[in-house]
Amino acid sequence: VRLRTLLFVLALLPGPALAQEYFGAIAYSRSDRAHGWAKDYPSRDEAEKAAVANCQKHGKDCLAVLWFKNACGALATGPKGGGWAWAETQTLADSGALNACAKHSSACVVTQRVCTTR
Repeated sequence: VRLRTLLFVLALLPGPALAQEYFGAIAYSRSDRAHGWAKDYPSRDEAEKAAVANCQKHGKDCLAVLWFKNACGALATGPKGGGWAWAETQTLADSGALNACAKHSSACVVTQRVCTTR
């Protein structure tokens, strides 16, 4: 009886209430051009902290520049800086990051890309 009741209650819950949320982030150091990333964390804050910690292994002034939930993120860099974006797919995130970078730099390339498990 208890199992049937539990199954009945779970069946009434909307789908998103049962879906797992995965957070990711990308951190970037403008001066050192270092970057770090994190994926599949239970909160935005945890993902950003992990990305910054990974970036700090190679750079001094790392900041979380992008966070995303159940999606993909990308960082593109060029001679005069970087750009970043998130999207449902890695291809769209890459394209968005390249477009953002191209607004102030030339010869931009994607230097970091990551997707959550979703």
